[in-house]
Amino acid sequence: MVELFSIGHFSIHLLSVTSALGMIIGLLMIQKEGERKNLDKDKLMNLSMITVFSGIIGARIGYILFFNFSHYVNNPAEIIRFSQGGLSIQGAILGGGAMAFWYINKAQLPVWQTADAVVPGIILGQAIGRVGCDVFGVPMQRNWPWGVMVNGELLHPAQLYEAGLNLLLFLYIWKKRQSAKHPGQLFFIYLIGFAVNRFIVEFFRTNPKVTDLFSIAHLLSTALIAIGIIGLFLLKNKKETVFSSDTEAISLSNVLVYTFIVIGFISAVIFYYGIHYLYSR
Repeated sequence: MVELFSIGHFSIHLLSVTSALGMIIGLLMIQKEGERKNLDKDKLMNLSMITVFSGIIGARIGYILFFNFSHYVNNPAEIIRFSQGGLSIQGAILGGGAMAFWYINKAQLPVWQTADAVVPGIILGQAIGRVGCDVFGVPMQRNWPWGVMVNGELLHPAQLYEAGLNLLLFLYIWKKRQSAKHPGQLFFIYLIGFAVNRFIVEFFRTNPKVTDLFSIAHLLSTALIAIGIIGLFLLKNKKETVFSSDTEAISLSNVLVYTFIVIGFISAVIFYYGIHYLYSR
């Protein structure tokens, strides 16, 4: 894990910085979309906080159950040692999603309209946070110029692959939100799209295998894709009261958002290679 700097015994790592930045920008996006949809701002902020914290717990539990169960059974004291790494994004989605839907019902928010309001911020935050991930891809079979040198090996920059795919998914969702046919459609598009992205990136990562080609993460992604497809089918004819706002001026313009994404990704690429060049010397 790349340590940017330390203050006494307290260390600041690259992943912590990019994750925090992703959360902040994602929360701002969620608030903006909630405002456009005329959703209660305080309830939406509570929802965001609950989703973040339950997502972190879910990510840890998911990693333990899906990827390294035997190790933690034999070493239970390490379960709470988050600083040693070991988080599963699939677990984060399941844990954070479960608590999010619980709170949405408890707060009497419109379920699927609220879910649609939060997914642009979630996928954007995931893309930003992924840039600082310390889990690299597998070694390159050829010396491609975009490879990153780690411990003398040229590896696939799996973090950038996933960040780029997630930004493309964000742009699609951002555009689709203007023509969604029913509440909940954006949420399940996010679920399917993210799972497809992760399915692709998993070919460049090292995770416990179930066959020579496919990993446990591939199976989890396949399950999320299936849930998303079933959800789209079931919601197709479902009716939900929609709380809309007559003021579209509060919505961020597409040009502004697209410009931000392009500049942001270029900056992320420069930052990514710059940081790993400095810390590999």
